[in-house]
Amino acid sequence: MRLRDYGNAFRRYWLAILLMIAVGAGVGFGWAKLQSPVYQADASGYITAGTKFDTSTFSPGQVDGLAKAKVPTYLDMATWRSVAERAGEEIGSKLSPEALAQLITVENPQGTAILKISARAATPEAARDIASAWVTALAAEIDRVEGDGNPESAELTIKLGESASLPSSPVFPDTRLAMIVGIVLGLGGGVAFALVRAMADRRLRTAADVEQRLHIPVAGTLPDVGSLADGHRLYRPGDVAEDAKAQRADFAVRESLRMLRTNLQFMNVDNPPRRIVVTSALPGEGKSTVAANLAGTLAANGAHVILVDGDLRRPTVAESTGVDGSVGLTDVLAGRLEITDALRRVRGVPNLLVLPAGTLPPNPSELAGSERMHKLLADLAKHAIVIIDAPPLLAVTDGAVLTRAADGALIVVSAGHTSYDTVDDAVAVLEKIHGHVLGVVLNRVAVPNAGAYGAYAYDAKQPRSSDAAASRGENTPAATPAASADIATAPEPGRRRGVRKSTDEDVMTELFGRTPADDSGR
Repeated sequence: MRLRDYGNAFRRYWLAILLMIAVGAGVGFGWAKLQSPVYQADASGYITAGTKFDTSTFSPGQVDGLAKAKVPTYLDMATWRSVAERAGEEIGSKLSPEALAQLITVENPQGTAILKISARAATPEAARDIASAWVTALAAEIDRVEGDGNPESAELTIKLGESASLPSSPVFPDTRLAMIVGIVLGLGGGVAFALVRAMADRRLRTAADVEQRLHIPVAGTLPDVGSLADGHRLYRPGDVAEDAKAQRADFAVRESLRMLRTNLQFMNVDNPPRRIVVTSALPGEGKSTVAANLAGTLAANGAHVILVDGDLRRPTVAESTGVDGSVGLTDVLAGRLEITDALRRVRGVPNLLVLPAGTLPPNPSELAGSERMHKLLADLAKHAIVIIDAPPLLAVTDGAVLTRAADGALIVVSAGHTSYDTVDDAVAVLEKIHGHVLGVVLNRVAVPNAGAYGAYAYDAKQPRSSDAAASRGENTPAATPAASADIATAPEPGRRRGVRKSTDEDVMTELFGRTPADDSGR
């Protein structure tokens, strides 16, 4: 993983990291509250000469040296069982001498003749009493061992220097420390979780991922702004969003579609593709919506475009474009209908014709691979750019068969959902039949900043409401004959013309309202 990948992983799973930090802090706090509190009290005793010690023969410095020399001995004696018994009897403890000894810590500050006794207990009072009683018990044990058993009968003894005070707070558990440890562990767990998920995540998310891992060019990316959700919205030149937010979203999608159109035009300058299959690896990745809007964007640039619904199992092009889909491609292939009677115009998009799927056949794969289908697509491509909405490649074989009859295929990928392996399998299907992959269209790409396109949106002058109404044909004067021909519907099925045009060029002139030679927008 590169440094950028680490940053993407942390940004993608930041919520999980914060959640694990919060869980760690909560666990630390809960653990601290479940522990029994322990209080600590400290008492100090200093070693000094007893009442029977003859100090006349020793200087004060020599007495201090003797006291310091006794420190190691008294440190060991403080842990004796007999000292613990004396201390327990003094405070009336029910604990055994061994248990009491476990509660005591004896230390000697370096270079001094002082013993510091620390006692820990479940209550502040018990800790204070044990620490003070221990100093007294140690002094009595020294008198027994080094003297005759009477108080201060030994030459050196220990006296209480500072009695133990009542502790105000427990020394264990430390709630703040427990929470800090929990936060650190939660942060480490969250980071580890993010990195493991990032390394195990096989889903395509960005154009750079597609090009680096699959070595396939990205023909375009469409943002996930909600405009191309369920309902298969088709962008028409006169469409104007109602609010500013929707206008920015529309602008983002329209610009992305224009970029896709531009990339297609420059794929092969000398021989640009004219029969383009739009498919996907799996259902639900938005290939039908992309196909319809790509066709509309090409048509808006002045090109003659025919959108063919090649999905003979679950056709959606008629619904996406708002045309009658009762008859169409299958009826033409079966010889029941002329192509000119099956094509439909889309209101508001003058240069776009739609060939719906028509009657659903029992053998869609055979129809997709038939010679009639190949000839029909080739004939249409002589006069217009043909966009074919094909079924998913991994679901059925129809998409691969249609790609074989086309100049290439665009594979629509849903960002954040489709995996590398899935796209690899889809490409392998096309490679087996020697199909050409034009590129990948990355659909539903997350936009970190909803106004990312807003900085440029002001350059595009929004039409006035009257202009928008005019583009939709509302409350406008009667159209000229040429304009009427652009937006009129195609002839109804079965309707016979008075005089059939004698050439394909004449037929396309009648359908598009101009000759194919005028198609300079490609």
